[in-house]
Amino acid sequence: MSQSPSRLEQILETQIQTLNLTLRPSTVSYYRYLAHGFLQYLHTHFPQLRQLSQLRRDPHLLGWFRCLCAHPPPLSNQTRIDYLVRLRRLLDGLAANGHSLPPDLIRREDFPPRPHYLPKPLPPEDDQRLQQELRRTDDLPANALLLTRATGIRIGECIDLPLDGLRQLGSDQWALHVPLGKLHTERLVPADAEVRRLVARIQALRALAPPAHLAHSEGFLLPRSTGPTKTFYKSLRGDLAAAAKRAGCSGSVTPHRLRHSFATEMLRLGVSLPALMHLLGHKDIRMTMRYVEVTQQDLHREFHTALQHAALPHRVPVLSVPHTTTTDLPGIRQALAATRHLLEMYRRALSDEKTRRRLQRLDRRLLDVAVQLDRITTPEK
Repeated sequence: MSQSPSRLEQILETQIQTLNLTLRPSTVSYYRYLAHGFLQYLHTHFPQLRQLSQLRRDPHLLGWFRCLCAHPPPLSNQTRIDYLVRLRRLLDGLAANGHSLPPDLIRREDFPPRPHYLPKPLPPEDDQRLQQELRRTDDLPANALLLTRATGIRIGECIDLPLDGLRQLGSDQWALHVPLGKLHTERLVPADAEVRRLVARIQALRALAPPAHLAHSEGFLLPRSTGPTKTFYKSLRGDLAAAAKRAGCSGSVTPHRLRHSFATEMLRLGVSLPALMHLLGHKDIRMTMRYVEVTQQDLHREFHTALQHAALPHRVPVLSVPHTTTTDLPGIRQALAATRHLLEMYRRALSDEKTRRRLQRLDRRLLDVAVQLDRITTPEK
């Protein structure tokens, strides 16, 4: 019996339901929106298509790609990439579950080039003026924005911070627990004295919030009204824009630019890229690179620092063989250690892999001798 269009929708919906186990509800809704649009396109342009096994790269998928390119208003490259990635995941999942689908319906060459994002940290002068203005304002939104700047967390993560999110890891080690965020991961962000002060100030201001807000904010650090989270985000964004205007910032300021400023500051203070990736909650170092700005001043500083290090080259320690060796166990152990060291230096200078392996086997024999010597105790006289 042939499948009706509603049957196709049911098959895709069943596949989407399996994503609930690993993805956030908003992401699952995005998949559902994409599947609905794709099926609507097939129903309009290919009404004769009734089964998944009839789906072909040409004309069905290629036609949908052209439709995306002609979409009014124009879709960004990143949006089209997201559409293709998600549809490919749905189709791959259906094929893995036994549905008859041709291979390579969506190929690598179908993806448009990724947009080149430039980091957007605030100019240092604007960054300082804005933080001073937020400290002067000292209300709950201002301290929440200062907390995002001091930790580099996303504004959505700040909104969802738990009330007991500040954790003590050691005698003088504190961290801010950031719950599941944009990439469905959680992390602990180191918290210095300033971050702890901001959390304490927010908790004090939280106690003064209207009872209606507190009633709907159980377990959250930031009290919110009964409206959706998106409304809270817009409110914080408006507060930030107003503070930036009062501070005399030269351009528009968004919450995400505070995150860019944090990343660039950490890099200039010497934090490595892998560590910064974990601080920001990224899964890919390439994503972290979008956040950091390397200025000409940074290049000059790094260049001259490297030259200073080159002027003081690191000297490899040399273990010399003793000219006179005592006939006791300590003297024999010292001679063995020196011999193993020289053997290793000689082995590293060779290019013949076979000889290198032979020398490595000899070194293991010398190590066995040293271990056996350690088990020998000198008899008392």
